[in-house]
Amino acid sequence: MTWHWRICFSLLWLAPAWCASVKGAVVLTDSRDPGVRRNKNFSGVVVWLEPASGDAPRSAPGHHFTMVQKDKHFMPHVLAIPVGAAVDFPNKDPIFHNVFSNYDGQIFDLSLYRPETSKDVVFKRPGIVRVFCNIHPTMSAVIAVLDTPWFAVTKASGAFEIRDVPPGNYKLHIFHERATDETLNALAQAVSVESAAPRVLPAIRISETGYIPAPHKNKWDKDYPPAIDDQPAYRPNE
Repeated sequence: MTWHWRICFSLLWLAPAWCASVKGAVVLTDSRDPGVRRNKNFSGVVVWLEPASGDAPRSAPGHHFTMVQKDKHFMPHVLAIPVGAAVDFPNKDPIFHNVFSNYDGQIFDLSLYRPETSKDVVFKRPGIVRVFCNIHPTMSAVIAVLDTPWFAVTKASGAFEIRDVPPGNYKLHIFHERATDETLNALAQAVSVESAAPRVLPAIRISETGYIPAPHKNKWDKDYPPAIDDQPAYRPNE
């Protein structure tokens, strides 16, 4: 019999066991964001499980994820990946972009690059990485680099599903960019997976009270110019 960790991995033994899904939903409250207040859009919340008894298994290296630059936005705005994965940043706009991060997680600078090209970054340690464009101050994104294979990002409905979770005891953690650390720490909870049936959690309510948005600096820690010039524009015949 062949045993595969994704099907039957336990932190203490390998056995021909079952795995389960951990499901739930997030509700955002006290929000000033119009997409949340008007559209009930609860997307972009990262949830993950860490084993209570020790370190989680790491995914094999070589995984690639994609964060597209399109219409002066990063898509998706929030991305969760395992440690060791690479993220491709293709430029799908007809202008140049410069993707960088100076915050917390992994610091990087991809420099200026033209449309229809792509650069990538391998994320080697866990953390929350804030991503920006050095040309366009309104462009921002978040990459949650997680030291566990068991994670999910909420859909617009707030629903999430963490699949292929082996039996055992875990601690569930949450990240939401418009919630304070104190709020998120208080929402961490123990989760036990004891049967192959989906483990359905009670609704998780995340208050955005206390969140204060702040403008970020460019990669040189300077203010962006008041008027953004998209030059040098891309000309295909050059």
